[in-house]
Amino acid sequence: MWVTPSPPAGIEIGRSTEMLKMAMSLLIDRQITNFLTEVQAVLYPTLAVIGVPVNLLTIVILCRGKCGLSKCVTCYLVAMAAADLLVVIIDLILRHIPIVYREQFTFLYNIHVCNIHAVLLYAATDCSVWFTVSFTFDRFVAICWQKVKDKYCNVKIARAVLGTVTVLSGLKNIFWYYMLSPIYWLINFPWFCEVRSGIMESQVWTTIEFLHNIFTPCVPFVLILLLNNLTIRHVLVASRARRRLRGNSIGEPTSDPEMENRRKSIILLFVISANFILFWTTFMVYSVWWRMWALGHESVWLPEFVLEMGFMLQLVSCCTNTCIYAVTQAKFREEFRNVVTYPITVFIKFIKR
Repeated sequence: MWVTPSPPAGIEIGRSTEMLKMAMSLLIDRQITNFLTEVQAVLYPTLAVIGVPVNLLTIVILCRGKCGLSKCVTCYLVAMAAADLLVVIIDLILRHIPIVYREQFTFLYNIHVCNIHAVLLYAATDCSVWFTVSFTFDRFVAICWQKVKDKYCNVKIARAVLGTVTVLSGLKNIFWYYMLSPIYWLINFPWFCEVRSGIMESQVWTTIEFLHNIFTPCVPFVLILLLNNLTIRHVLVASRARRRLRGNSIGEPTSDPEMENRRKSIILLFVISANFILFWTTFMVYSVWWRMWALGHESVWLPEFVLEMGFMLQLVSCCTNTCIYAVTQAKFREEFRNVVTYPITVFIKFIKR
């Protein structure tokens, strides 16, 4: 009779240790995920209450045209604020809050519009990201390509660029209508609708989803970093040259209005770019990792809470541009104060009558 030999004691101990480590890792991941869920239950409604009025207020202030910004820059900033507002409404309020409070939103299972919701959501997200890229390129042209500045950096071109980005974002995301079902899933997977039968296993789904993650936000990351690097190099070279020329001149004033205007423009550009990169990095890493893992490249395991952190940071980024403008632009701060205090002033005058 053949008896299967038992493995050595050392191997059994090693397996037990590995299983214990895996169990501890899963327990820690679950505890962190539960903690983030509790944070989201407070954070998401707070962001919704802040994000909608703040972005609306930003649009109103910028449209008044009293912030000392060019009409071209104002056009891009208004578009970015409008896109952020749509993301707050379509993504935060209509997606993430129902997921966190799924027990109170079970009625959504009977509303079969999830694939339409997904198209609008991803189109708005693409607009928010690519408007930032468009603004970065506009400032790159304005600072580095002085010969074509007047031809490109104007309101007509800005509107054409923003309109083109909006149309392309909508067309790019139509495929979600056919890939996803109309039924809500109400869980925080990379998508939030039930996937149509047979789609997830198809090579077409894999290719399209991978390209979707590459174009938003991987390509914008590369473009923003490249354009900012080129802009920095150009400004440093130009600053040294201007200092040498002004140093050789006699009787010239010490201040340089041209370099001061460039400095303000660069500060605004870099802070907006840094804000985008900082808050989108986690979500970008997880999105690319998820698709690579599904394709069989199982090198590193990223726990579920990384995705939750990515969603949280991405949504926070939609409410921060107003703070950026207030910190970097003195005239915006003044206009913000005027707009906020205007209803109070009117009310006081009404009472005194």
